[in-house]
Amino acid sequence: MTVTEPPPTVFDELESAVRTYCRRFPAVFAKASGHRMWDERGRVYVDFLSGAGALNYGHNPAAVKAAVVDYLLADGPVHGLDLHTTAKAAFLERFRDVVLAPRNLDYRIQFTGPTGTNAVEAAFKTARRVTGRTDIVAFTGGFHGLSLGALAASATAFKRGAAGVPLGHVTRMPYEGYAGDGVDTIDLLTRLLDDPGSGVDLPAAFVVETVQGEGGLSAASPRWLRRLADVARERGILLIVDDIQAGCGRTGTFFSFEEAGIVPDLVCLSKSISGIGLPMALVLVRPELDQLGPGEHSGTFRGNNLAFVAATACLDHWADPEFTARVRANAATLAGLLDELAVKFGHLGCAVRGRGLIRGLAFADDGLADRVSRAAFNKGLLVETSGARGQVLKIMPPLVTDEDGLRHGTGLLADAIAAATAEGDQQ
Repeated sequence: MTVTEPPPTVFDELESAVRTYCRRFPAVFAKASGHRMWDERGRVYVDFLSGAGALNYGHNPAAVKAAVVDYLLADGPVHGLDLHTTAKAAFLERFRDVVLAPRNLDYRIQFTGPTGTNAVEAAFKTARRVTGRTDIVAFTGGFHGLSLGALAASATAFKRGAAGVPLGHVTRMPYEGYAGDGVDTIDLLTRLLDDPGSGVDLPAAFVVETVQGEGGLSAASPRWLRRLADVARERGILLIVDDIQAGCGRTGTFFSFEEAGIVPDLVCLSKSISGIGLPMALVLVRPELDQLGPGEHSGTFRGNNLAFVAATACLDHWADPEFTARVRANAATLAGLLDELAVKFGHLGCAVRGRGLIRGLAFADDGLADRVSRAAFNKGLLVETSGARGQVLKIMPPLVTDEDGLRHGTGLLADAIAAATAEGDQQ
């Protein structure tokens, strides 16, 4: 029997080779709602990918979609640079009243270009302007974006290698747990900063993810984060929390650093801040640090008014105390289901990582996560990998996924692990 290759698609013909997710999930999607997606043939998939963290509230949430449609039908301005608009005013007021004020946080809001990496670039510029220093301390396993400044702070060799130029002005330090249980990485950081013979200059800022979404789902403990904040404050170093993937409720609270009780100097938000997949990014800046002048960091699409409308509608969730309780209940359900998988597949060295609804499964065989992800797609589950070698399975269902959806998805995941293990045994 002669096996023929499928005919090339328009994507194969015209789209750049740089595309990624469609290679792992080779379907043509036509519909999405809640925690499900449908391809053009009508096959349904459970989505534990959530737009890489951009869809915390699920696909096409009804109230958010209605707000966007109503705004469009009323001929509200869609593009606005940084002009004042009613949509921007509504978002600023709602963000202040629902997010900042209840947490006693005093921040200015800088709208950057529409991507997370742009928010990181703006935070770095601010830190360097305020302190007059150039270096940024970033951590092993961290990922902060692919534009050159943010890429310099990102750790993965594969992504850094695409830059084509030297990436400087960043000092890499070990994240919590990186050097093993016997090494206190905050003590090491402090010693290097305070020793004039270490060769480590005093940096402008620390940049840190509380949970490393692209770095294998390592999660910093509240105590480690508090000690890092103390080190920064005592030495006049600014603390930047990159909450682009772990924020907007992903860990169970709006900001991922709330459990630690710290107040960063700058916070980067993107992905789910718009709540429906519309491009939007911002930096929260302590008022006295808001020192970039007009136009020193700008962008044509920093005034995406549709994103403002969607983001404002999403904040209604956070005005409802029961929403946070539901998110935490969902996180507890997911944790229990993943713990069950870890026991079931203990012979594979299966271990649970992360916290809240940003979780990972690691295996003794670094190559197994990739095989599980591909097997899961064949069974109707979208779940990606994480880590420098793709060695951890990353599990990120929408925050609003109900218990039945979580059980269904993890059931498919269990089937995929079994299938991928059997496949590996046959090779």
